[in-house]
Amino acid sequence: MPTLKSSSTHMRTIDVARRAGYSVQQIRNLERDGVLPPATRTTTGGYRIYRDIHVQSALAYRALAVGTGPVQARRIVRAVHECPIPEVLALLDAAHARLDRERTDLELAKEAAAAISAELIEDVRRSDAMSVSELAAALGVRPSTLRHWDAEGLAVPDRVSPRGTRRYSPAQTRDARIVHQLRGAGYRVEALRALMRGLRNGRRSEDVRAALAARDASIAARSRALLDAAVPLSRVLTAAQA
Repeated sequence: MPTLKSSSTHMRTIDVARRAGYSVQQIRNLERDGVLPPATRTTTGGYRIYRDIHVQSALAYRALAVGTGPVQARRIVRAVHECPIPEVLALLDAAHARLDRERTDLELAKEAAAAISAELIEDVRRSDAMSVSELAAALGVRPSTLRHWDAEGLAVPDRVSPRGTRRYSPAQTRDARIVHQLRGAGYRVEALRALMRGLRNGRRSEDVRAALAARDASIAARSRALLDAAVPLSRVLTAAQA
């Protein structure tokens, strides 16, 4: 386990907060959570003494929280202080790999959504409708997933019997296919609810493209954040090896 060393420059809590873009209380919280290594204390009064290693740790966490989320960011920066270097690098590799998978899934969703949205639905017959089990099998999802999408207003079928049996028309099946692709690309139910409502009102291709573009921008921002985290993380790791 590496022992962190840092420069001899002494800083107060407020100095670290200003340099890292946090409040004083947030810096204390980050130290409490192990994101910052423990500060030394003055012999008189017990005031915290911070150094550059604390600033770099805070900056690394700030960028990683954007790129990976706060939970994983805490895990990575704590590992810098507590674990062997190969374990830290493995966590970083995993974070980049997750973004790469999201980007690949998004490209597949773009292709699928474009093809699905361009399909023409003509000469519809009653026999063309699909049951919940039939559509679930076609999409490769559980029937309970389709029922959940129905309850959330994402892909809403017709009710064709007094018992409320669900039947999906070709248009409703297309909605379910789009939801399936966008969920696979990482879209949350809340964002999809408004999107699918718009699609049913005739803005199908434009809204899908806009939603996918927004997801693309989100992935790019998180990828850039991981890049921004590299410099402070490298400095902390260098201090760990010193």
